[in-house]
Amino acid sequence: MLRGVVSAEGVPTITLTIAGKDWPATIDTGFNGDLELPEELRDSLKARHIGRSTAALAGGQSVEEDTFIVEFPFDGQTVQAESTFVVGAGILIGTHLLREYSLRIDFVSKTVLLERS
Repeated sequence: MLRGVVSAEGVPTITLTIAGKDWPATIDTGFNGDLELPEELRDSLKARHIGRSTAALAGGQSVEEDTFIVEFPFDGQTVQAESTFVVGAGILIGTHLLREYSLRIDFVSKTVLLERS
């Protein structure tokens, strides 16, 4: 089980410890992939390039990106997940990574709960 908070801006976030550092991870229900990760984590997650993919963005835009398989620490386990890497300090968690979880976002109490189903 993972717990998090809803920020003042309404963003559901959990904190993940990866490579000895705490990282903010946004639960992005509009993202149907697995992960978008900071470039800084590429080596520590043993990223293996698997090709290029096209992602559909809001507003009808699309972007072509390099895609990788990573060994990602999540909820006490290491899972294989597909990821892209970007410059920045935040993680985006998509709905595909959460397919075995129940997600509860309570905007009133500003809490996030991820529980394996």
